[in-house]
Amino acid sequence: MRPNSLVCSIVLFITFALMVSGSSCHAQSSETRPNIVLILSDDQAWTDYQFMGHECIQTPHLDRLAARSAVFRRGYTPTPLCRPSLMTIITGLYAHQHGVTGNDPKPNKSLTEAQYSQQKLDLISKVDSLSTIPKELSSLGYISMQSGKWWEGNFRRGGFTHGMTRGFPEQGGRHGDDGLTIGRQGMKPVIDFINTATSEKKPFFLWYAPMLPHTPHNPPERLLAKYQKEGRAPELAKYYAMCEWFDESCGQILTHLDQTGIADDTIVMYVTDNGWIQSTPDMKLPAAFNHGFAPRSKQTVYEGGIRTPIMVSWPGKIVPGDRSILATTLDVYPTLLSAVGVNVAKALPGRNLLPWITANAGSGDRDQLFGESFAHDIEDLNRPEASLQYRWTIQNKWKLIVSYDAPEDRYAFVHKVNEKAPQLFDLTADPFEKTNLALQNPELVKSLEADLQKEWTVSKRPIGFP
Repeated sequence: MRPNSLVCSIVLFITFALMVSGSSCHAQSSETRPNIVLILSDDQAWTDYQFMGHECIQTPHLDRLAARSAVFRRGYTPTPLCRPSLMTIITGLYAHQHGVTGNDPKPNKSLTEAQYSQQKLDLISKVDSLSTIPKELSSLGYISMQSGKWWEGNFRRGGFTHGMTRGFPEQGGRHGDDGLTIGRQGMKPVIDFINTATSEKKPFFLWYAPMLPHTPHNPPERLLAKYQKEGRAPELAKYYAMCEWFDESCGQILTHLDQTGIADDTIVMYVTDNGWIQSTPDMKLPAAFNHGFAPRSKQTVYEGGIRTPIMVSWPGKIVPGDRSILATTLDVYPTLLSAVGVNVAKALPGRNLLPWITANAGSGDRDQLFGESFAHDIEDLNRPEASLQYRWTIQNKWKLIVSYDAPEDRYAFVHKVNEKAPQLFDLTADPFEKTNLALQNPELVKSLEADLQKEWTVSKRPIGFP
């Protein structure tokens, strides 16, 4: 064979081999696919970490994670209630899109127990037709584990191969049953799962969503003693200790990844489901606030209810450090799936954060986010707008909150104490939303409300708008 012919043959062979290897799978090879650990805090304010500047709460393990992560300090959850928030994280959809807008169907005295149970099952069934992170990963050879909070029935309905939650209608199956022991009663199921995946040489996805620092606030005495001091409300000391207890449990996972030598092959992503501001007697709140949280926190769209740090660690792949752009838990789904090579649908409301994670730069800054809040109890399982209470948008430094007339439920006290007129805040100058600037900026309010309608067109008008 002539030299030129030999060269051509080699080039053709290499080209064909690359074509075959490139078309055989839409993701990285199983040998290079990273493991994924998704850590989900439950009821914790965006301020309540050392790395976010808290003066008292100690979070050494999450601080260490932050030091090796891309950190989005202006992260948000679209919906400030655990069940719809968790469904958003695992599906990449707004609550009005996935249909799980509240924690439970609204109790109705006219329904029999069997009829109400059927409503609960109908709500759970929404996950069956939706794409989820573990469902997508299973086709790539991943095994996945659910631990902690999980509302959507048995863990298998979400696509997990392993799990702790038996789910409704099993006894105690409302929001996690056996899964709720994780973190509070040790970490063995999670550690065992990681060891199983490692020994079987399979990439894995871990959903770690302990009911921490969520109530009941019953931290170990050794931690509580650290935070008890004269002049500090006992309720606050307990909450602070719960935050550190949660941090300790995260540390056990992170340390185990290091000890087993797989930390460099593992993406760790962190978010919280919704915020929490601990109530104390000096706040002199109405008696209805007996659930432990203060106004403007859980179940509200103020920063105390929706803001969360979002962190992504991927050794050797990401550039650690702060990211200035806005981020949302809608981004979890497209970011994690894109990281393993899945072609994520462009129609999703969230964005793949990898361009900002891997090079500290992206294809243009994101300057606007949107969110929504619904009644705790779902008025109509098939009509999200029926339970709509608030919507919000943040554009650069500005945040608009608008409210809607909505049926009351058992948690109506949360919303009765909040302002109903349009609220506009300058988050740069006023991060704790003390000064409503809506009256001084009517055109901006009108423009931002129009943006909300473009994001999701609803038929009813917010309070204070024609």
